[in-house]
Amino acid sequence: MYILGVSCYFHDAAAVLLKDGVLVAAAEEERFSRIKHDYGFPSRAIKFCMEQEGISGADLDYVVFFEKPFRKLDRILMMALATYPKSYKVFRESMITWMTDKLWVGTKLQTEIGVPKEKILFSEHHLSHAASAFLCSPFEEAAVLTVDGVGEWATAAYGVGRGTEVKLQKQIEFPHSLGLLYSAFTAFLGFEVNEGEYKVMGMAPYGQPRYVDKVWKMIKQNSDGSFALDMDYFCFHHSTYKTYSDKFETLFGAPRPPKSLFFTMETGFPKYFGTAPSNVQELSKLNQHYADIAASIQKVTEDILVNMTRYLRQTTGMTKLCMAGGVALNSVANARILKESGFEELYIQPAAGDGGGALGAALWAYNTVLGKPRNFTMQHAYWGRENSDGEVRDFLVKNNIPHTHCENEDQLLDRVVEQLIDGKVVGWSQGRFEWGPRALGARSIIADPRNPNMKDIVNAKIKFREPYRPFAPSVLAESAEKYFDLPNATKHAPARYMQYVVPVREKEHATLPAITHVDGTGRLQTVFKSESPRYYRLIERFGQATGVPVILNTSFNLKGEPIVNTPANAFNTFSKSEMDSLILGNYIVDKQIA
Repeated sequence: MYILGVSCYFHDAAAVLLKDGVLVAAAEEERFSRIKHDYGFPSRAIKFCMEQEGISGADLDYVVFFEKPFRKLDRILMMALATYPKSYKVFRESMITWMTDKLWVGTKLQTEIGVPKEKILFSEHHLSHAASAFLCSPFEEAAVLTVDGVGEWATAAYGVGRGTEVKLQKQIEFPHSLGLLYSAFTAFLGFEVNEGEYKVMGMAPYGQPRYVDKVWKMIKQNSDGSFALDMDYFCFHHSTYKTYSDKFETLFGAPRPPKSLFFTMETGFPKYFGTAPSNVQELSKLNQHYADIAASIQKVTEDILVNMTRYLRQTTGMTKLCMAGGVALNSVANARILKESGFEELYIQPAAGDGGGALGAALWAYNTVLGKPRNFTMQHAYWGRENSDGEVRDFLVKNNIPHTHCENEDQLLDRVVEQLIDGKVVGWSQGRFEWGPRALGARSIIADPRNPNMKDIVNAKIKFREPYRPFAPSVLAESAEKYFDLPNATKHAPARYMQYVVPVREKEHATLPAITHVDGTGRLQTVFKSESPRYYRLIERFGQATGVPVILNTSFNLKGEPIVNTPANAFNTFSKSEMDSLILGNYIVDKQIA
């Protein structure tokens, strides 16, 4: 039995394919279209999933969409009426998109995929999130929490999963949204909504939560963890271009200009920014103000999530928790939940945002609607397209790109380890690309974490990005506790997907300066030989050579672009940066001869 899950028309459009309840392919549309956070109909991702199994639309038993479009339209119409005339532009633009695309998604699925109407099912947005969290977890029963911007009406939901059933028992509704609260601060701090939230999380450790009291002026939390926003501070419910109001600016001051450089007295003015301006001290002080705001919204967000999960722990009596929704990608908050909520284990699948709704919709149809037993646990994120050695060779030869072919894996790994130890920055493309927003050793840029200059080198020469952005460590799973404060590290599935930010052990700060953030933490990835065999052996070989089985890992993309997919994508990124070497399967391309 084949079931195709689809999500689209907001952000991170995606498709997944189940065969007899087991995931066989999953990808977000952006990897193929090269449009970051592509929200359009995921025709390329659907094509990939079908080609992966060699099937057509006629072979599908069901196609499942991740939400109910008419219920979402109901919310848009009701809010437009409630906030008229302020909302007239929102209403006008919404009607244009809804009347041309979103309302007719069922017909689109029929015509694009070639399936009859009776084979198309519709889940609900937060039910899809909940199913994506629980139905591929290793738990037979667990509490479930979903938190994001907004689905149809819900912005957060409490539930319980048992066996093949996921039941949502309580929800918080629009416009009261923790995700949209965080996004308002994302916009205020000069970043793009639905893209820059992780930048706020990275900026926060450079500040102090001095404005927590001000943040709490605009949100109230109840004893059951639910919350309500004071909507006088926001305008995302009636504006097409702005998320926060004049009252918000009165409280926090002028917003940070989007293209302004970020630096503080603590960071200094990075050399790769060029010549320091004459008013560098004044700008440093202003940036410190914004960092303090980032620290404050991060602290409040964490506190709200911890309170929500404590309530769930107390009322369900369960010891395991599954989380999904875009807010579940806040890996700093996740570590606090693990430590403070009372839950003993967490599960968060790697594509916790809207893309992951496609997975949840498909699993909901198979396990809950059809009542089929669960027979799939997600233990890795490598569900995307793989480039064969033949494809790599043909690309290199066709484009006259000088290269070296390694006859065996030992030769390849030895070369890469030598380059890392020599201070080189390496593009690493292996196997099937990752499901979700994080690079996990399939499409990664890697470097030596022991080099104190490596963070600036990668930021300046490769990623062209802000100095406050941390880099992640990939560590052999069995060595994680030596370097990071994460007890029973191999037991925690979210650590496989960089879903926890935890302290780097103090005695290891000097060992791992390039991946230790300003607050002494790291967003680790635990790497297992069974799921990531070549990446594991690379880190193992690096550890044998240096005594440190950890490498610096960041996503294989340039600023503003999706993570690479094909050899052409990888080579394009390699060529536009000052990366030293590119590893495509068993082929090595060195910059000096490329």
